Amino acid sequence: MTPRLITPADAIESLRRKVHQKWAAAVCADLGAGDPVTFSVPLRPGVSTGSAVARIGYAAWHEWHMRWREFPDRHPTGVLIVRKPVSVQGVTDDYPTMLVAGLDAAVALVSETGRPTVDVGRARALASSLRSAGAVLTPATVRAVYQLGADDTEVLLSAATWLRRNPDAGAWTARQLPVPGMHTKWLDTHGALLRDVAGRDVRDEVRPRPAVLHLTYVDPGHAASGRRRHDAWTTGDTHDIAYRPRIVLVVENRDSRLWFPPVRDTIVVEGGGKAAAALLADVPWIRAADHIVYWGDIDADGYAILDRFRAALAEPAPDDAPPKPVTSILMDATDLHRYAQHGVNHDKAGRPIKPSPAILPHLTEAEATAYDTIATAGPTPFRRIEQEAIPLAHAATRLLDVSTRSHP
Repeated sequence: MTPRLITPADAIESLRRKVHQKWAAAVCADLGAGDPVTFSVPLRPGVSTGSAVARIGYAAWHEWHMRWREFPDRHPTGVLIVRKPVSVQGVTDDYPTMLVAGLDAAVALVSETGRPTVDVGRARALASSLRSAGAVLTPATVRAVYQLGADDTEVLLSAATWLRRNPDAGAWTARQLPVPGMHTKWLDTHGALLRDVAGRDVRDEVRPRPAVLHLTYVDPGHAASGRRRHDAWTTGDTHDIAYRPRIVLVVENRDSRLWFPPVRDTIVVEGGGKAAAALLADVPWIRAADHIVYWGDIDADGYAILDRFRAALAEPAPDDAPPKPVTSILMDATDLHRYAQHGVNHDKAGRPIKPSPAILPHLTEAEATAYDTIATAGPTPFRRIEQEAIPLAHAATRLLDVSTRSHP
């Protein structure tokens, strides 16, 4: 250990860091959830003998000691300066060796410097409210709840209380949960914290909505039969699709589905944006197709959807259907350059499209090159090519290539 002399200013700064790290544990301990927490700072680490003092220098030792002699006149009640004897030049005396404080005293001392750390009263009130709601009381949950605004905190406590009184949430959908203020967007944002606080994940318990897929039959033989071209398929219903496709094309936008040209043995499915992976991955007739193809916008969201969809299909289905590969069309680096004249930097509301830091491990090399080009935080000519800007005939040609490969 390197001998050092810690000044009052340095000790308070060290105490501030310790309070920042451990205040939540101290609050929990006050309520009996965890071991007691004290905050201590060594004031002369490695300096316990006269020879160590000599190496530091008597002048520096004297100046340090004078600063600590003045300190007791101004520190708050509850701050303790522990002293231990040291023999310096033949004279033994007690010198400061440790600063010790409880949470309140430590916060009060740090606050004197103008750098408050935590509102202890509010933190304790939140912890007490969590306990009253039957929540799991840990430093992590207390710290996370402390960061919430008042309205979100109230919703969280109401939700925790409701879950304690209702051991099974399976009779409700996420939208139906009778907790004031807890809408689906709130649950999307704060669901993980509610899980940690409540000790159970209501998102896994609620009644799932059946997956409803909007689809278009583009097989020319089916079209010639005069039967319906557009359809919907609902998970768990007795309704079946008109024919079993050899190729399923998932598109991101409705117009691309509604007006897609004829391609033999193919069904075009509207993917539902970011929900595509969860919505489509377990649909049996999609898994059974010879080729599953995705076509989305050339933008950060489009590649994120492709990445999730490919990852979901790479896992076995609940009915033990095997993993399936997902091919993309019109989404690689060549397509990025070919259709660059359609590139835009603003969304439909005129807002600048932001870069994306997301790492997408399931893209091919050509897809990843295109993604890195449009998602970069650095200069880029554009950030989006909308799917609708690409002629549907071009997409059909690409899909026919897939069809040809499926029929040697």
